[in-house]
Amino acid sequence: MGSLFVDTNVFLRFLTNDDPVKAKRAETLFRDALRGKVKLATSLLVIAEIVWTLESFYKLEKPDIAAKVEKILNTPNLDCPETRLLFMALDLYVHANIDFVDAYNAFHMKEQGLTEILIYDRKHFARVPWVQTREL
Repeated sequence: MGSLFVDTNVFLRFLTNDDPVKAKRAETLFRDALRGKVKLATSLLVIAEIVWTLESFYKLEKPDIAAKVEKILNTPNLDCPETRLLFMALDLYVHANIDFVDAYNAFHMKEQGLTEILIYDRKHFARVPWVQTREL
């Protein structure tokens, strides 16, 4: 059997238990992955959407969000691209108090050997020591 792609709302039901029936089904799915009965996949955009939704809609604090996303990323038999960068971005997101996507982009830039970003809102990237900002 091939991998099943897991979208944002499945993770959110599991993490928030705001719909107990769907949360239980999601929990069963993740237990099956843990036991090797199923292989799962997701994307960087799904992870970013989870962070955004937990922060903007559910009003969770950044450390709580990071813990929940780390739980997802540590799920056995769940494939997500660039997991290492996502873990680093979560740490920067919490400790430098910047948006998650900016934190991810900062580490993506670092991986690519890029040090300068063209940007109009310098506030967040000013907190990243290896990134120089420049307004276009």
